[in-house]
Amino acid sequence: MTGQQPAAVYTHGHQEAVLRSHRSRTAADSAAYLLPELRPGQALLDVGCGPGTITADLAELVGPQGRVVAVDTSAEVLAQAAEYVAGRGLSNVEFACADVHRLPYRDGEFDVVHAHQTLQHVTDPVGALREMRRVTAPGGVVAARDVDYATMTWYPEAPALERWSELYRQVARGNGGEPDAGRRLLAWAREAGFAEVEASTGTWTFATPDRRAWWAGMWADRTTGTAFGRTVVDRGLADRAELERIADGWREWAAAGDGWFSMLHGEVLARG
Repeated sequence: MTGQQPAAVYTHGHQEAVLRSHRSRTAADSAAYLLPELRPGQALLDVGCGPGTITADLAELVGPQGRVVAVDTSAEVLAQAAEYVAGRGLSNVEFACADVHRLPYRDGEFDVVHAHQTLQHVTDPVGALREMRRVTAPGGVVAARDVDYATMTWYPEAPALERWSELYRQVARGNGGEPDAGRRLLAWAREAGFAEVEASTGTWTFATPDRRAWWAGMWADRTTGTAFGRTVVDRGLADRAELERIADGWREWAAAGDGWFSMLHGEVLARG
């Protein structure tokens, strides 16, 4: 475990537009690479659980006798996750505020430690992986998945989306994160000391009218109404008028009959 790290700055914030995206995620579309590793009765730690939709799916797969602990840095989001999990009728999940750099759990306490879209936001991803390794039992697995923002691609061309991508990467790196984390997961896991690392990739694609409208509407709202947009303005990277133009650009892209957007996620299963 590394020495104490500064608190991570979560680039997106936890406004409704952000959680709208997070609540859409399932284990099937966001953790498929991990699912063959899961067995009833396992102890699983979900790091950066957000509103709990993936957590609930994982809890079903290891439960009811399996134990799931879900952690996040936001007490408000954890309360939403607990409500969602309870609504699914699950009783094998507990929730706690925790920093992945300093997990409050014993060495080897969990069979599986999972983190989805978390390491891109932390100040020390290698240290975070070492800490995740510490709390993983011998023979267990650490699973991490992160997007790579540089792989985001779209059609037709949209200068507003190019500008959005530029601003997002500036803000994320200014916050101490790494928006192109996906391509680095293999190297980070090896540096963290894992003996065996299996790397893979997954993609999300938005190419139907409904999917385009949902994705673009969500990002238009995130551009103007979340912590990301406020940070852009506060740091003098753009003004509110430019953010509104970017949001309009998202909506114009979604209206294109042949519009297409895709992104790549890096994934690792790390052991030993």
